[in-house]
Amino acid sequence: MPAFQRPTEATLSTAIRALQARFGNRTVTSEAVRRQHAHTLTWIPNEPPDVVVFAETVDDCVDVMRIAATHGVPVIPFGTGSSLEGHVNAPFGGISVDTSSMKAIIAVHAEDLDVVVEPGVTRKQLNEHLRDMGLFFPIDPGADASIGGMAATRASGTNAVRYGTMRDNVVALQVVLPSGEVIETGRRARKSSAGYDLTRLFVGSEGTLGIITRITLRLHGIPEAISAATCSFPTVRAAADATILAIQTGIPLARIELLDEVQVRAVNAYSKLTLPESPLLLVEFHGTEAGVAEQVERFRAISDDCGGGDFQWAARAEDRTRLWQARHDAYWAAMALKPGAKGQSSDVCVPLSRLADCIDETKRDIEATGLVAPIVGHVGDGNFHVLPLMDETDPEDVARCKAFMGRIVERALAMGGTCTGEHGIGQGKMAYMRAEHGDAALALMAGLKQAVDPQGIMNPGKVIG
Repeated sequence: MPAFQRPTEATLSTAIRALQARFGNRTVTSEAVRRQHAHTLTWIPNEPPDVVVFAETVDDCVDVMRIAATHGVPVIPFGTGSSLEGHVNAPFGGISVDTSSMKAIIAVHAEDLDVVVEPGVTRKQLNEHLRDMGLFFPIDPGADASIGGMAATRASGTNAVRYGTMRDNVVALQVVLPSGEVIETGRRARKSSAGYDLTRLFVGSEGTLGIITRITLRLHGIPEAISAATCSFPTVRAAADATILAIQTGIPLARIELLDEVQVRAVNAYSKLTLPESPLLLVEFHGTEAGVAEQVERFRAISDDCGGGDFQWAARAEDRTRLWQARHDAYWAAMALKPGAKGQSSDVCVPLSRLADCIDETKRDIEATGLVAPIVGHVGDGNFHVLPLMDETDPEDVARCKAFMGRIVERALAMGGTCTGEHGIGQGKMAYMRAEHGDAALALMAGLKQAVDPQGIMNPGKVIG
């Protein structure tokens, strides 16, 4: 489809006046607020929208969309802004629709293990609400992201190895289309063979097809027993090999996270821990008391065979929370390794059998390039993250980092993997879509986008352009 063109200043002014007439002081044009609603976490430049509208209802989203469609103005959905590939940037200006005030937990169907929520509900708010019912929502990307944003980016996280990703846990959606029409993509039934799977079309669409205004999610019972541990290894390859063996032998791990020695050093300093500063697996087991005990012993045997040692257990809930909070703070811990530097958190995902090879080659590349680039990953599903830190004022350092990031993706694709396991495409990884999908598949995606959004106003400049 043709490249989107930025609306004229006169068109934008007319659209903003219409928004102000409809939404009053919930229409904000101050530079500070606009910049807060664009990308800020990595080296992708901040490209603010022209106006931010704070939506409170589905009808608000409908009216924003109708005004935008009338004037041909871009619409960029916004949740909490925790995405990492420029998803909420506004390269053509337009309207940022902030859904963070849409926080209703509409219905919990405990007997059916599902819940219906508005998009501004965050994962922590949802789990606080569910705790007394003995239920929880397992997708945990680290940041306290909004459920709407998690659906839009097909989020994943530390629990994906056992509970899957947002793709597996979204039952149905309510979506406002670019025309202003509202559709329901599915029902609460556990399965359906009725027509195209529209839910999966919108999960992971990154705001390029519509605004998600309601989400039905699968829930799970809180496990009877939970046990977590750390285990150190002599090399990253040894830790990756232990992960592969654990998955291949059928141990039902709930979480298994890899931190290389650089990331462990950063975590120790930032979170005041005393973990051995060598490659580390952080694991968690869910189930019955007997089941967890069996899983632990099976994993310990694999760890021993792969050279692992210094098993440390975190049986108390507060100890587990401290460990996992340190893991979730890994980004900020890594940034502290090089004060003043800018980081680009990139992720790739490869078939599990190639995980050790991919990480090992990446470690050698880091050493040869002379970068500070910690590695951390949800390695149970072949997904890992690298955070090279660069001096933005040094053109050579910037070029070195960008070339390294390209090699990571090329390496993953050559091993049958993907350019992103969970961060999504946004602006940051559009350049790799053709290599991963091919011309025909990319043309089909463009055709779907054209069919749903003929004006091209939904989050233009992302995913496929």
